[in-house]
Order: sequence, then structure tokens, then C-alpha cells
Amino acid sequence: MKLLDRYVIRNFLQIYCYCIAGFISIWLIFDVSDNISTFIDEHVGILLVIRYYATQLPQVFIILLPVSLLLSLLFALGRMSRANEIVSMLTAGVSLPRVLLPLIGMGLLTVAASMALNYSLAPHSELARKMFISEAQSRPGRYIQGQIFRNRTDSRTWFIQNFFPHNNTFNNVQVLQQDANDNIVTNYVASRATYRPETKTWELENVKIVHYDPAGNIVDEQIYPSLKIEHWSETPFRLGSANERAEFLSLPELREYLRFNSDFPATLLAPFRTHLQYRLALPWTCLVTFFWHWAKEPAFLPGSLRGHQTFFSP
Repeated sequence: MKLLDRYVIRNFLQIYCYCIAGFISIWLIFDVSDNISTFIDEHVGILLVIRYYATQLPQVFIILLPVSLLLSLLFALGRMSRANEIVSMLTAGVSLPRVLLPLIGMGLLTVAASMALNYSLAPHSELARKMFISEAQSRPGRYIQGQIFRNRTDSRTWFIQNFFPHNNTFNNVQVLQQDANDNIVTNYVASRATYRPETKTWELENVKIVHYDPAGNIVDEQIYPSLKIEHWSETPFRLGSANERAEFLSLPELREYLRFNSDFPATLLAPFRTHLQYRLALPWTCLVTFFWHWAKEPAFLPGSLRGHQTFFSP
């Protein structure tokens, strides 16, 4: 890296870090003032408070990175121009794009950081905020009651009495397996169904299996204390997808939801498609911010530099 690049990057990073620290401090002051009464009333420990704010930082970074980038560019280039440093660089034969090349690299790094945060951490921040209230008040998570899931690809229907969100265990489960003609061929009734992600298998406890002929007559019945099933494609995320909200899902979760629920009506899938495109596009606002400033650069740079450009232009 040339000395010129190091100098430009140092000037930019100094202001960039100040902007980020300033915005985080302002957000932290306002958020603590809003929640301090809850922390005191519920006797929330300092470690839990620190963990709470750690989960909120990714979402805050997503918002402040483009703004910090714009302010840093305005201040850094403005200060260098007022000191005639950019004029000296141009006089020495360094083109303006070459002067801005280190800043373009910093813009790309900001895009990468924003993309990494927006991949999973930032979408889960709002959900973590809601879960924090329940944890602070020592309230157990709520069961989801009466869940129905239809697997149209494998012709399977699940009836679940209750389960905890984001849990691999489901209570009082009934699974109906149908054939190509929508006739019920097998009925699974279990007191509990547990998914093993390491082996991608389902384990049914106290399960009763009933087989039917095409006319609906019972052919035979079996009862097992425990039964492992390896060929079912359902996962806990798919079974609970009816209760998912698009704004709380990460990028891979949105893709998984759209892939496995592609047969849903378009109106139900529209929020998930919109948030998927939003997650992909949002990080690039940092680079758009940089090039917008570059495109508007004659309006921002002082007269000395504009005069220099006019004088040396053909």
C-alpha cells in the first residue's frame, strides 16, 4: 500500500470511527433512558443488560453505517480540499479516481460488513428484543397451540397440539400420509415427536400406526414405545413456518421458507419475497452513498479544487 493510500485511509477512518461511536452513544443514551425503569423494576442483572444490547447492535449498525460513511466522506474530503491537499495530489499527476480509490475500497468493506450483519444477526435483533422482556420477567415462553401443517409435496398433513417456538419437540402429534389420489394410507399418532438435526430423523414416542386401504378400512395397527423415521423431509422450521414473520427471518431462513412453501398463495408469500430482496439490496446503499457523493463532488468541493479542475481541463 502506497503512502498516499495510507494517508487517505487514515484521514477517513478517524472520522468514520468518530461518527460510528457518536451515533451508537446517542442511540444507547436514548434506549437506556427508555428502558431503565424496566431494568430496575424487574431487577435485571448487568450481564443480561449487556447481552441485550449486544443483540441490538447489528440492527443499529445496519442503519448507521451508510450515514456514517456519507458524513465521513464529506468531512474527510472537505478537510483535505481546504488544506489544498487534493490540489497537490492532482498537481503531482495523481488522477482524482486514483485519489478516491482507497475510499472506494473502504466503501466495499462497509458493504461486506453490512451484508454480513444483515445475513442473520440484524434480522434476529428485533425478535431478541421481544424475547428479552419475557426473560427479564422470568416468564416462560408461550406454547403455540393447534398448529396444522400441510406438506403438499409429500402428501402429508401434520396436526400438532402444542410446541415451543424454535424447539425441536412437538407434543401430541398426528400425521396423515396420503397417496396420489389423496386417500389416507397411514395414520401416525404420537404423544411426542422430536427432530434430531444431526441425523435429520424424527423420533416418535408412544406412537400408534394405523394403515388403511383405498376404501378407508383399517388394515392393521402397530404400537411402538419409540419409532425413528428417516425419510420425512419436514423440519421444525417448516412446521412452525405458519407463525413466522418475514421481518424476523434471516436470509437463509427466507430462502428456505419460499422454497418449501412455494405452493402458498402469492399474497402470503409477497412479504417474504419483499424482505428477501430488501436483505440483498440494503448493504449496497453504502456503495450508492459513496458514488452519489462522487457524482455530486463538484457541488461539495471548495472553489480551489473546482478552479484547478477548470484550469487543467482541455
